[in-house]
Amino acid sequence: MKKSIINDDTEYIEYVKDDLHSLKKLVYLNQIQSLSSEDQNLFIEYGIASVYDTPYKNVIHAFENWVTKTPESIAAEFNNKSITYKQLDDEATILALILKQKGIIRGDKVGLYVHRSLDMLIGIIAVLKLRAVYIPQDPRIVPKSMLKEISDLSNIKAILTQSNYSDKLNFFNKKNTVQIDIEPQKQSYKNLYGNIRLINHVNDQENSPCFVLFTSGTTGTPNGVEVTHKNLCNILYNSPGNLGITTGTKVAQILNVSFDMAAWEILGCLGNGGTLLIRNKNIEETAKRANVIISTPTILTTIDATKCNEIKTVAVAGEPCPVILANTWSNMCDFYNCCGPTETTIVNTMKKCEPNSFELSIGKPTPNNTVYVLDDKKKPVKIGEVGIMWAGGDCVTKGYINNEDLNNTRYSDDIFLKNGGKMFNTGDLGKWNNQGELIHYGRIDDQVKIKGFRVELDAITKIIENFKEVKRAVTLKHKNYLISFISLTDLSTINTIIDDIKKVIEEQLPYYYLPSEFKILEELPKTSRGKIDKRKIRELYTQS
Repeated sequence: MKKSIINDDTEYIEYVKDDLHSLKKLVYLNQIQSLSSEDQNLFIEYGIASVYDTPYKNVIHAFENWVTKTPESIAAEFNNKSITYKQLDDEATILALILKQKGIIRGDKVGLYVHRSLDMLIGIIAVLKLRAVYIPQDPRIVPKSMLKEISDLSNIKAILTQSNYSDKLNFFNKKNTVQIDIEPQKQSYKNLYGNIRLINHVNDQENSPCFVLFTSGTTGTPNGVEVTHKNLCNILYNSPGNLGITTGTKVAQILNVSFDMAAWEILGCLGNGGTLLIRNKNIEETAKRANVIISTPTILTTIDATKCNEIKTVAVAGEPCPVILANTWSNMCDFYNCCGPTETTIVNTMKKCEPNSFELSIGKPTPNNTVYVLDDKKKPVKIGEVGIMWAGGDCVTKGYINNEDLNNTRYSDDIFLKNGGKMFNTGDLGKWNNQGELIHYGRIDDQVKIKGFRVELDAITKIIENFKEVKRAVTLKHKNYLISFISLTDLSTINTIIDDIKKVIEEQLPYYYLPSEFKILEELPKTSRGKIDKRKIRELYTQS
């Protein structure tokens, strides 16, 4: 890294990494002066990624590029049916024209209330062709009351759905509710097939929103996060986020459409020319045929790696990954351990794991992004100390819709770079290791007080999941004591495994970290997004 002071008042420093892709950036010196000179250099070197020219400014440009280059390539397969890039483009064009007739214009919000299917893809592409914004939800698992709440909060102008959900959506204007499996099939639309350009590309803006994803707030009220085309293109179409996907690459689509990682599957595949394998109920049947799997660790534990002979790349995120799981897959393929909340666009750090690792990092910031490890006053901590991870760069989303109080709490001007950007408080704890990679220490919310001592719950869970007999585990605080919930790969080990786990926890952690109780469950309950459902586990425990 080269750097130089470029003004007399040493207000900021200019730096450039020795990297073909890097451009100079300006770092405010007064914001890092509390660090030693060595740590100042490492704060910049570790935390600020190289600058790349992202190949697309809009995800629909990426898709349409492949429609032009490989029109007859298979875009997706589902239930023994397939659709080519040209066919998908044609079907989406018809649907887009229907939406246009209903008054949908650039920037309008459109509810995409569908189950996993080819209709889902047609709906996504149709909305994006109009440069509108889609809001995905699966009506099979989302209550009618929440669908209505999301629709109201988003001020949606139309709903795309399927015919079997008409009763669930009767709260919305029927005139602007379009059933994807029925309406475009009408004879009056048959002559509309063709590559019709609905929007002039010249007017495209990379900072315009692409979709809104809803996350559950701490109060239970859903929060809608507005994700832009720039956000998405940066992670989906630069390496390593593109996961090597190209023509002929088969990508498994196994996640819930309302989960941000599903956009990695869907738009990452279709924008890089791959073939999307949309699963049915059996996840493993789809995984066995795939070259690329994007998953949560919890879902990945349900897939037998030895049956996935076509696999080339796996990426996990959404929750901490057990070392044993990473080692199993990294011995077979390129395995990425990743991290990042919805507000920083799918993931903003990635690590290609080495086989037989003893500790997993979450890697470094992805291109055009930054990670700052700060204290609770937004001051940098010493390199190697644990702090709160703030994310900056192209990954930072526009914010929560209709929630300025939360925006002001979680989003902030980037106080380190002179570029007018924003940074986001991820709520995750982390530190830099000696390799300039981030070690994840769980959520701030997962730091609890037990007997007056601060305890990091993930530290306990990591030890438990290092046992080969353990499939998944989670540790929770109940009243003033700790409980670890564990699912085993082999229930016959139940008589000895708890004693072995206790022994290692006592050897490696302070005495107050030892859980008061260990509960063995056949499977840990999962959320609709494929993560361990801590809320459900609490309910099961209190009811038992």
